[in-house]
Amino acid sequence: MSERIEINPYGANPRQLDHIMGVLVRGGLIAYPTDSGYALGWRSNNRKARDRVIRLRGLDRHHHFSYCCRSLSEVGKLVHVGNSEHRLIRQLTPGPYTFILPSTRNVSRNAQLDKIRTVGVRIPDHPLVQGLLEVLDEPLLSSTLILPDMEGKILDEIYGQIDLFVDAGYCPLEPTTLIDLTSGQPVVLRRGRGVIDFL
Repeated sequence: MSERIEINPYGANPRQLDHIMGVLVRGGLIAYPTDSGYALGWRSNNRKARDRVIRLRGLDRHHHFSYCCRSLSEVGKLVHVGNSEHRLIRQLTPGPYTFILPSTRNVSRNAQLDKIRTVGVRIPDHPLVQGLLEVLDEPLLSSTLILPDMEGKILDEIYGQIDLFVDAGYCPLEPTTLIDLTSGQPVVLRRGRGVIDFL
């Protein structure tokens, strides 16, 4: 059975943030609003939640999960970032971009499938996400809430398959722009909400 809480689109209050954090700490899977639509979120050590996401979204073993981070310094603990990559990420964040980079040893095995040595990182421009990351005090593993053959309302589609739906009302469903930075040159793997006029 899924729980649902309503929050102000401009952010949650401290009691709500504590409640959301409690669900995550207890091993829960949440759906929450970001700057690029709703997403699924879970703690990086939670393999069961990851597997629930794989089943829910119908993902293959080559999928990149992404870490939502508070800052560039947090990003630097998870991935290897060169000077040019650092400048680009700093220029585009916070915002609706996900960057694929070589992972460090700080990345949980649960974030990488098929022995992939890269991982996605992003710094969302959304007050709920930033507030949640602050109280959680760690990056949050995340996956865009796009389901196979999704026809109805999001909550109807995922009810009973997640633990908590953080409802901020209407949220445009447009995924992040996905940029691969592993080759030394930015390669756009998916055009999304983030503009790419920098290329």
